[in-house]
Amino acid sequence: MIFCVEDDNSIRDLMIYTLNSAGFEAKGFPDGMDFFCALEEEMPELIMLDIMLPGEDGITILKRLRANASLAEIPVILATAKGTEYDKVMGLDLGADDYLVKPFGMMEMISRVKAVLRRSRPKEDIKILKSGCLELNLREHTVFVNGDRIVLTLKEYEMLRLFMDNPGRVFTREQLLQSIWSSCYIGETRTVDVHIGTLRSKLGICGGYIETVRGVGYRMEMKP
Repeated sequence: MIFCVEDDNSIRDLMIYTLNSAGFEAKGFPDGMDFFCALEEEMPELIMLDIMLPGEDGITILKRLRANASLAEIPVILATAKGTEYDKVMGLDLGADDYLVKPFGMMEMISRVKAVLRRSRPKEDIKILKSGCLELNLREHTVFVNGDRIVLTLKEYEMLRLFMDNPGRVFTREQLLQSIWSSCYIGETRTVDVHIGTLRSKLGICGGYIETVRGVGYRMEMKP
């Protein structure tokens, strides 16, 4: 899936049509708010991000993506206006994977997308995270305890992946809210405690791997 963040309806529709015709799945969003809300439900393989957007501009959105542990690895191609070299340099310095200068051709866009995906797709080394009898398959988005598959919600899966990607690291409730719920959640940090409770329950004998650090938050120590 490729997400296209572009406020010009005609350009966005053309991008989506071209990507679909080339065999990709694509969805479009006119601004950062709709885009971040969509990220709550689905993780794209790549993001096409226009710099000039209403509300949050593309540079600000890119900063938020790279600062979020759950989103930081998604490749981003920036779309910049002709002659804005500063924006291109700024975007690349902040972690953009490539850029296109408007107006760009659709075939050039497809070529850049394919090149970035080739570079960014995970190598064949790490596909599975393991801790004791707990196993998380990154490619298939599945979780097993003692060989039995455990069905998790998207939020529970992302929380477990965050813990297993960062063994021993303590996450505050505020950090977990920002990483897992991003900007679309308005409420109290109590929701983190509730999700931790349901995640522990579903993990059964592995639920205790998620430790409470009193007065701070939660962490997971990897088990042999």
